[in-house]
Order: sequence, then structure tokens, then C-alpha cells
Amino acid sequence: MYRKIFSLRSLLVVFSMSLLGLQQNLAHADEVNVYSARKEALILPLLEKFEAETGIGFNLITAKADELLKRLESEGRSTPADVFITTDAGRLQRAKEAGVLQAVDNPRLNARIPQNLRDRENYWFGLSQRARVIFYAKDRVDPGELSTYEALADPQWRQRICIRSSSNIYNQSLVASMIEAHGVEKTEAWARGLVANFARKPAGGDTDQLRAAAAGQCDIAIANTYYYGRLAASDNEADRKIAESLGVFWPNQGDRGAHVNVSGAAVTAYAKHPESAERLLEFLASSESQTWYAEVNIEYPAVADAESSALLKSFGEFKGDSLNLSRLGENNRAAVQLMDRAGWR
Repeated sequence: MYRKIFSLRSLLVVFSMSLLGLQQNLAHADEVNVYSARKEALILPLLEKFEAETGIGFNLITAKADELLKRLESEGRSTPADVFITTDAGRLQRAKEAGVLQAVDNPRLNARIPQNLRDRENYWFGLSQRARVIFYAKDRVDPGELSTYEALADPQWRQRICIRSSSNIYNQSLVASMIEAHGVEKTEAWARGLVANFARKPAGGDTDQLRAAAAGQCDIAIANTYYYGRLAASDNEADRKIAESLGVFWPNQGDRGAHVNVSGAAVTAYAKHPESAERLLEFLASSESQTWYAEVNIEYPAVADAESSALLKSFGEFKGDSLNLSRLGENNRAAVQLMDRAGWR
């Protein structure tokens, strides 16, 4: 089956071709065209398996999440994309609000994906879960001192916390979940306390926060679980030692649970192959696909009957927040404004 796979570097070349010619090339009934913010290694093997099992070919374009969303918006009705795959419920909600997704009434997806992990109107579906939790330096922090996200604003953590900037969607979604739990006023007071406890000016990604904690630049790092998992599973001994020096702490186990988020997928508003697109989403929600994804990207499955990896199990069992993740996107603007007011840069 003929297919095309495009990376970010080749996008300008690809889309400089005649739009009509491209659409004609992608218009086959037995194809599905995917825009993915997940890296090729994290989606291509599944697409190849989907093609082998269904006979439906695919074309794949990978790029950064925000760039793909802007492309969908600019292409409008002319887009060749049938499926949009991206990370974080906040981004999925932005795509919904931009009008580039369509609602899908699919009983199989509704039965497979828990209500809190999909859009309340079924514009998008979560395909994998990650938790944003506390990682602590084992030689400097007693886990008995830890309890909740809220407690990280206490003075005992002054100049001891590493976290990335407020421009990061993962942090925005964490704050959005706090707004849902406590309202804007209390969450802003918490954010001011958290900022006062920063060990350094936010810089770098989640892995950088974990490295900083291991190096003694801070005692606590806030990060998504799969970044820690990548260090623990690394072929590099130095990375594994970083993971070994840090402990995983699951906050808020006595109330709402740890903050969770998703990577997810949706059928685009102007999909030329909506039936094939739905079949792909069903395939990605299968227990086999979910188990593979958990192994490869060290993320928790979105469905109950898929197996978590041995590495994920080693992190321990936890209670996750059951908040419908649509609220993270709906609270995003308030979260960003609140973080600005709190001096979180």
C-alpha cells in the first residue's frame, strides 16, 4: 500500500505542491491521513499494524503540536487531515474551540474510553495517561513530609522546588485542575506561595527539573511520570542513577487524587475519510494498542483492560483525579492569567 510519511522539516516542501494535486493523491477511500504531534516512533508502528490488519493505508505528518493546530486552522475545509493526534487535554480543547474537530458518536469508543478521559461532547478521546506528580531527592526529603500539591506552597519548601515555566501546557493544566478544585482566588494564593518556593528561575523541560533535583539544585521536582520513566529505562547509566536517586510521590491520595492528563486523538472537522478515521481511533483504543503504547512511551493506558508496563507498576499504585479533562482546557485562560499575576514566569 502506497503511503507518505512527512516530518516537520519536509512540511514546507510537501505543502508547496499543488493543493489540488495533493488532495487527489490523498483522496483514496481506503486511506486515512494523520497529523500527529506524537513523534514518528510513537505512532508509526501502530499505523503500520493498522494498515496490515484493515487494509486501510495511511499518510502521516508529524510536527510540533501548536504548529499542527495552526496548520489545521489555516487549511480549513481544504485540509487533507482526517485524524489529529496531540498531547494534553488543554491542547485538545483548543482544537475543539478552533472548530477544527468534529464530534464522534461511536459506541465502541464511548464504551472503551472512560468519561473523564474524553471530551464531554466526544470531540476528542484520550489514548494514554500520564500523571504530573512530585519527585523528591531521597537523600534530602523524607516522603512523610509530603502530602498534597497544595502543601508545596508551605514555607518549609522555600527555595527547594524545581518546575518548568508557566508557558508549559502541562503546568497550565495542573493549575487549571487546581482552579476546578478550589476556585481562582485560592489557587492564585497557592501559586504565589509555590513561586516563592522556587529554587531557581524556571528553565528547561521536565527532564531538566529531574536532573536538577538529582544534582542538588533543588529537593523537589514536578514532572510527568513518563519523563522519569525514560530516565529509569535509559541505556545510559548516568540517567538511571538520576532516577535511582529520586522517589515518586503521589499527591492528594486522601482527597481528589493525583493530577492526570492524556495524549489524545480526534476526527478533524473536514475529514475526507471519516469512517476510516473512526476505525483508526477504535484501533488505537484496543487493549493491544494501549499495552504497546504503555510499554514504548511509559504512559498509563486509557482503557481498563490494557496492561501497564512493569516499569510503570514499579512506581506504585495511585488514585488519579477523576475530573473530566475537558475542564482543563476550559479553565486554561484563567490558569494562564492567574500564573502571570502570581509571578510565575
